[in-house]
Amino acid sequence: MKRINILITAILVLLIFGCTSTTNNNSKTQKNPTQSDNIMPEYLGFESFKEMVWDFETNPNEWTYKGDMPCIIDFYADWCNPCKKIAPIMEELASEYEGKIKIYKIDTDVERKLASVFEITGIPAILFVPLNGQPMKQTGAMSKEYYEEIINEDLLISTE
Repeated sequence: MKRINILITAILVLLIFGCTSTTNNNSKTQKNPTQSDNIMPEYLGFESFKEMVWDFETNPNEWTYKGDMPCIIDFYADWCNPCKKIAPIMEELASEYEGKIKIYKIDTDVERKLASVFEITGIPAILFVPLNGQPMKQTGAMSKEYYEEIINEDLLISTE
């Protein structure tokens, strides 16, 4: 009888703590309670990338940007600590430059083909896409000021 009581208690403890530790784990769709109503970067998949950025299957040898404003594409992975470091920076930039640039995120673990198209070998990798001209790639986590400098001197200047 004592074993049954211990077993029942153990099961109850596991159920109680197991249920509370698995709530709110979907960070891509749920907002952190401390965040304001900022504009968030948009997650791109294979098809949405081809529709909104570049259809590399139709034009594999010619870069043709489909967007109506410059963009930044953050190639990341959920397990990557430097990627986690720049995620809030990208969120701030998305809000601060709303209507001037778009910021997209691509999960390299999910979208391996997109990562291979741009030869992403290290993450975070940031693709800066001007409205006119070729994209520029930067690998590694940089400061917010560095990203702002590229936005102001390379991306926004191309729209004037």
